Amino acid sequence: MRLTSFTDFGLRALMRAAAAPEDVLTTEAIAAELQISRHHLTKVVRELAAAGIVKTSRGAGGGFTLARPPAQISLGEVVRLLEARHALVECFRADGGVCVLVPRCRLKGHLARAEEAFLAELDRVSLAECAIGPLATPRAVPETVG
Repeated sequence: MRLTSFTDFGLRALMRAAAAPEDVLTTEAIAAELQISRHHLTKVVRELAAAGIVKTSRGAGGGFTLARPPAQISLGEVVRLLEARHALVECFRADGGVCVLVPRCRLKGHLARAEEAFLAELDRVSLAECAIGPLATPRAVPETVG
């Protein structure tokens, strides 16, 4: 299974937030640290806030923090939320998709069980278990003379 960059960015930002859940983080700072799109990360944080996973604040000193302790947030919860718009395969779409194999397909059930096993494994992992502190800023490689 391949996660979208939307989910990938969300997981990375949450792993950073989990390392210091009391700190207010800005999307600008986290995007720069993780070397990802700030615009894209802002959309991710909005969706996480709407779901109650993070809290946001505006203005000077504003940013986002975890809304719950990291041990109470499972990776499965986050992935389900952020991947909700993206079906694993066509026939998993809410509207049923347009796959011509649907009436006789022997794959759909296997894929559904595999997807559920994947998410069940992520349900067993808390954000606290994946917390990562600030990344060191990359240093310029010194030029050699010679």
